[in-house]
Amino acid sequence: MPFAKRLTGGRGADEVAEVGGPATLEKSIAASRMAGPITPIGVLTGFAGDVPTAAIMFKNIRLSCAMVGAREQQPAMIEGVESTGIRPVIDRSFTLSQIADAFRYQKSQRHYGKICLTLC
Repeated sequence: MPFAKRLTGGRGADEVAEVGGPATLEKSIAASRMAGPITPIGVLTGFAGDVPTAAIMFKNIRLSCAMVGAREQQPAMIEGVESTGIRPVIDRSFTLSQIADAFRYQKSQRHYGKICLTLC
């Protein structure tokens, strides 16, 4: 059973932000509740792949993509994040000299949340 299903007593996540793309969409569908919205916001695993049509239809999933904003919109986004207290989930941090390790860790797909580089 996916983690989100266990965490919600079998119901599934109310909303899913899908950042992986084709290789992780099926996992997002499995983690979602019935008729749950899934918002694809990334394509880390590529731009093409199989679409699990039957799973989408069986769970009545709603897919609605989100695009990132322009550079000019970033100050307003930062102000909104800071004013609400939203904080990202940070899985692990690496120093700049460990950048190759950071990319290997990302490629392993064992992370949950952000992988960060510290510059100091």
